[in-house]
Amino acid sequence: MSSAESRPEPEDKIQLRYTAGLAQPDGSASKEAPNARIALQAESLLAAKKRTLEMIADGASLNEILNDLCSSIDVEASPVISSVLLMDPDGGRLWHTAGTLVPVDWLPVISPLAIAPHAGSCGAAAFLKERVIVADVATDINWLDEYRDLAIKNGIRAAWSEPIVTKDGEVLGTFALYSSEPRIPTDTEIELIEGAGDIALIAIERQRSHQALEEALVEIKNSETKLRTIIDTIPALAWSARPDGSAEFFNQRWLDYAGLTAEEAADWGWTVALHSEDRVRLMDYWLHLLASGEAGEIEARLRRFDGEYRWFLFRASPLRNDSGKVVKWYGTNTDLEERKRAEDSLRSNEQSLRLIVDSIPGFVSIMNAAGKVELQNRQILEYTGKSAEEMKNWDTSDAIHPDDLPRVIDAWRRAIETGEPIELEHRSRGVDGVYRWFHARGRPQRDTEGRIVRWYNLVTDIDERKRAEGELGKAFEKIAKSEAELRTIIDAIPQLIVALGADGKLLSANQAILEYTGLAKEDVKSERFGEVFHSGDSERLREQREAAISRGVPFAYERRVRRKEGHFRWFLVQYNPLRDDRGAVIRWYATGTDIDDRKQAEERTRQENVALREQIDQVLMFDEIVGSSPALKTVLSSIVKVAPTDSTVLITGETGTGKELIARAIHKGSQRAGQAFITVNCASIPSSLIASELFGHEKGAFTGALQRRQGRFELAHSGTIFLDEIGELPWETQIALLRVLQERQFERVGGTRVIPIDVRIIAATNRDLTAAIASGTFRADLFYRLNVFPIQVPPLRNRKEDIPMLVEYFVKRYAEKARKQINKIDKNTLKLCESYPWPGNIRELQNIVERSVILCSGDTLWVDPAWLSSQEPSQPEILGPLTEILRGQEKEMIEAALAESNGKVAGPDGAAAKLGIPRSTLDGKIKQLKIKKYKFISET
Repeated sequence: MSSAESRPEPEDKIQLRYTAGLAQPDGSASKEAPNARIALQAESLLAAKKRTLEMIADGASLNEILNDLCSSIDVEASPVISSVLLMDPDGGRLWHTAGTLVPVDWLPVISPLAIAPHAGSCGAAAFLKERVIVADVATDINWLDEYRDLAIKNGIRAAWSEPIVTKDGEVLGTFALYSSEPRIPTDTEIELIEGAGDIALIAIERQRSHQALEEALVEIKNSETKLRTIIDTIPALAWSARPDGSAEFFNQRWLDYAGLTAEEAADWGWTVALHSEDRVRLMDYWLHLLASGEAGEIEARLRRFDGEYRWFLFRASPLRNDSGKVVKWYGTNTDLEERKRAEDSLRSNEQSLRLIVDSIPGFVSIMNAAGKVELQNRQILEYTGKSAEEMKNWDTSDAIHPDDLPRVIDAWRRAIETGEPIELEHRSRGVDGVYRWFHARGRPQRDTEGRIVRWYNLVTDIDERKRAEGELGKAFEKIAKSEAELRTIIDAIPQLIVALGADGKLLSANQAILEYTGLAKEDVKSERFGEVFHSGDSERLREQREAAISRGVPFAYERRVRRKEGHFRWFLVQYNPLRDDRGAVIRWYATGTDIDDRKQAEERTRQENVALREQIDQVLMFDEIVGSSPALKTVLSSIVKVAPTDSTVLITGETGTGKELIARAIHKGSQRAGQAFITVNCASIPSSLIASELFGHEKGAFTGALQRRQGRFELAHSGTIFLDEIGELPWETQIALLRVLQERQFERVGGTRVIPIDVRIIAATNRDLTAAIASGTFRADLFYRLNVFPIQVPPLRNRKEDIPMLVEYFVKRYAEKARKQINKIDKNTLKLCESYPWPGNIRELQNIVERSVILCSGDTLWVDPAWLSSQEPSQPEILGPLTEILRGQEKEMIEAALAESNGKVAGPDGAAAKLGIPRSTLDGKIKQLKIKKYKFISET
């Protein structure tokens, strides 16, 4: 007998049952027992709830409260015993907390207890957040075998668990009842479990609220202590005052600085630390702020604890309540002593700087941003004979030479407007009335935001230099005469010659250039001279020419020069530098030699090579497409027509018909033949990676994207991309591909930058895309974008006349590869190949021939008929029921629209408009479905 079964019923419980009418004095059940029991349990639960609240109010611990609750339930529900398991703080396990009658050997199982569907009644109740009733532990699946025997051994045959859940759905624990015999709880016991769970919830939530309150109080106390520490340690003297201005708080730094205690500084005691000369002024200002309620600041001296006074900035700001009334003042005192000393030092330095400016051997002046003079040094005053006061009202333009004045005024106006530095030369009159030459330079000073705040100007006497330049000018006249003689010689040379400065700028051109181009001499340095050169060459050679001139070594290039009649001819232009005694380049001379006849000969040779290459390409264009059947010729004709264009091509046909060869032939015959041909098999790439494969991805776009990767579209830029098995493309990737077709741009996976592309798209599929559209697996708008130029590749059974030629082609290829001499093909083999339907098309034929070559031991190729008979021919022409139904519905809709529009296809009243599809699409459907539209034209 288990411990639960052998335990005698307590006397107090028998007495309680008897009192409630549940039993006779001897303990046997009373007739009124059920109703009386319900009333007793309700009363007991109410008493337990009251006792729980009292224990919470008395400060009892959660364990004490829950154990008391379990004891009450144990008395009420005997021989069933109760227990409470509480949730671990991490929310992952349950721990036994209350229930003194739980067998000791069972406690290790439920402390801790995992939360899972098969973790007993309590673990499952916490996991499901609903009551779990285990009628028999021996047969219930929620009990693991390792715990089942231990439970039965300890007298636990049935277990009923109620999760303790908050209003927000948080599981706090479970309340459980264990029975010593297999059974389900009665309605009364279920109500008992629910009531006990509610009481436990109240106790737990009250305990959690109390704990949270205590933690909040500790946090507030810590925050207050931390805030006071911050205020006492901030690098400023802080204080607060009442609305009437009397001080109520000073931080520790303020008290330490003034050497006062908090009591001494309180109210108006702090004023003893003010300098006697500043006290009245500061107090008047403080009373003014109190009356106005506005924030303010003032400078005054404050006495330090050692008796020294230092300058401080006193700041005060009011704190207002919701009605706008000032309830407190807060302020800081900031030390200004160093700044005050710096200002005194600056004033002293300003006097020293004034002495330096007055001793500069030049005219120094300072103007404001608008150009008005603010300061002039002593040299200006002495030169003009004016005093500083007279200079304030004197117009300085009176001293500038009349011939130079307009130029000076215009230059200064531009400088003020643009903010650019100014530099110019002009003549100015001194006190003696004599004009002298001066060099003037002005530089702006800007603030941190880039605005000009003033101008600094320096004017230097250059009169002696200008006189020397006059003498030098006479010497230059002699040089110019010699240069004119040299120019005469250069003009007589029958070759195009130009002279350039060391920086490559054009200086002059000889007469031969003027006669060749028809330009005048004054046009040489103008923009017109640049027009004689071909614009395409100028763009191409600009960087090359600048780099060569910077290196200072001879160089040459070819460019086109326009004759005065209007046509261009090719010239070889050769540059040679002229150096001074130190080796520095002082001038460049360039000569032009006509090479147009040579260039024409080179172009003719190039054109001949291009034509020859085109012939070779035309011959080799279809080198891997073997056959001469009418069906194949139709395909080849389509390739020749569409290849030179950039149109999108959709190639359809059964598996193994050579769709990729068709795509390669189109690329080879296009203008993109010299660029990349990128192949993508849409069916072989997982759907999760197809977008990354096509468009690339950025680093970190998804797990495993360790670096940025270019997609196939980027790799195919300027070339062709072949999308094989396009019908297998996922729906979301179809949308992205549609955008590429429409906008010719895309974004990498995980990226935001739009990447433009120039790529030709060729797609291929062996699926019926019309049926795929009808079934919703392929987008109709993508189909119409791809189906610009459709090419249907015929199956091998429709081009039987090509089979002998294909067999010979594959035999030659694989025989050379296997290093065998095979010169003949068995006649029966050819007949067998021609009669076989080839469901695998050319690919199957290729494999059969390769197998035959490998096994062939002589010079005659043969094919074992068994290899072909095992193959089941496909029936591509037989359509499934769904396709037939869709075709029939489509045909009925089109015929109805034609009947309504009297056989008219185009126009606003035509059948295409009524069906909402393009006219070309409807024409194709009418032809495909073999609809005779003339039947719908009414006779009038």
